[in-house]
Amino acid sequence: MSQVVGFVGAGRMGEPMVYRLVAAGHRLQVYARRDSVRERLRAAGATVVDSAAEAASSADIVIACLFSDAQLVEVLAGPGGVLAAAPRDAVVVSHTTGTVSTVTDLVAGHPGGPALLDGPVSGSADDIAAGKLTVLLGGAADAVARVRPVLESYASTVIATGALGTALSVKLVNNALFAANAQMAAAALELGTRLGIGEQQLLDALAVSSGRSYAAGSIGRTGGLVTFEQVVAPFLRKDVAACRAATADLSIDIGRLGAVIDGGPLDLG
Repeated sequence: MSQVVGFVGAGRMGEPMVYRLVAAGHRLQVYARRDSVRERLRAAGATVVDSAAEAASSADIVIACLFSDAQLVEVLAGPGGVLAAAPRDAVVVSHTTGTVSTVTDLVAGHPGGPALLDGPVSGSADDIAAGKLTVLLGGAADAVARVRPVLESYASTVIATGALGTALSVKLVNNALFAANAQMAAAALELGTRLGIGEQQLLDALAVSSGRSYAAGSIGRTGGLVTFEQVVAPFLRKDVAACRAATADLSIDIGRLGAVIDGGPLDLG
């Protein structure tokens, strides 16, 4: 069934989401700041508006695909934010990977407002374009059921994880594990170099051997370790910092995962 979808955050990940949503027949109200992006979205069939509040004001579902907790609070909170502007019976999905306390504080600050779901994602912009993203959803079961068909416009896997905040916890554990795996894969490539093995030859061999991993595959898909560190490591650093902030809130040490992340060749501090 076609829905009115408000969308905020049409960046590297958000823009292909908008294209998939439009192609699925949903009516998109999108707020984007850059003129070039606004022109592309309009050409794709989305209605481009002038504020996040306007994108949310008449939406059935609002999707926020923002980089950080600070951006999420800026867009969602306050009298001019999405949670104040959206209809009370709307559902707001946050794809931001951040701390549980941020989403719970947002809900506490808007009692009686629209339902908020934490919906961090796993995958790339290419996965979104192919409709193969994974979305984790934390929050009320009825709200999850309402948004699932919409998110399936760009996600092949939508997993309900439980109460509000649990999806972020799952994602943060996943990200810490991926960061640790990336460090181990980088260390393996360094060892291979010392043994006289070409990087690509080793990656090709690992891809069909028992030592294969998603992290090693990601290094290969991005063009090698140097490119991986340039392109992916900045996002991993953000995710690792978010994981440490989230666990620090609960006085939890990430233990051996942290030791591997800190001790590997990649700069993820």
